[in-house]
Amino acid sequence: MGQTRIHPKTGDVLRRDARLQTLSVGSLAREVEVPGWYPEGDGDSIHSGAELQAIDQAYLELRAAYAARVKAVRKKLGLTQEEAGWIIGGGRRAFQRYESGATPPSEAAVGLIEILDRHPGELETLRNLRRIGGRDSGHTSLTPVDKKVNSTKKGRSSSALA
Repeated sequence: MGQTRIHPKTGDVLRRDARLQTLSVGSLAREVEVPGWYPEGDGDSIHSGAELQAIDQAYLELRAAYAARVKAVRKKLGLTQEEAGWIIGGGRRAFQRYESGATPPSEAAVGLIEILDRHPGELETLRNLRRIGGRDSGHTSLTPVDKKVNSTKKGRSSSALA
């Protein structure tokens, strides 16, 4: 029988073990084996600072790798950091923070970065959407352009451009 101890808060029996934990940053993921004291199920585990160093190091490496990926995709698209922040979102200095690893992109920005990496031709679509949305002038359009709006009046349907 392996080493055991009692969890100080839950009272669960913990066994010495190592389990895989999946870390993710942006679209990158890595599994890291983390030693510690684990319950039979999915309850609270206990780890020392030294045991968590591997997971901390892997997370830092993933952040740096995704920061480099963001920069590579932006350069592939031929965008400046400011243009990328305007088109993909996050603001004027967003890509400076993403590419330095200081701030990871939002899930929405990650999705757009990954789509544009796979389908760079969609950059023009996104550029046009930002222009239509009034991002150039600081105004936001509330009605989609080039969409038909149907309204019913006395049982009749009419179409109009919004």
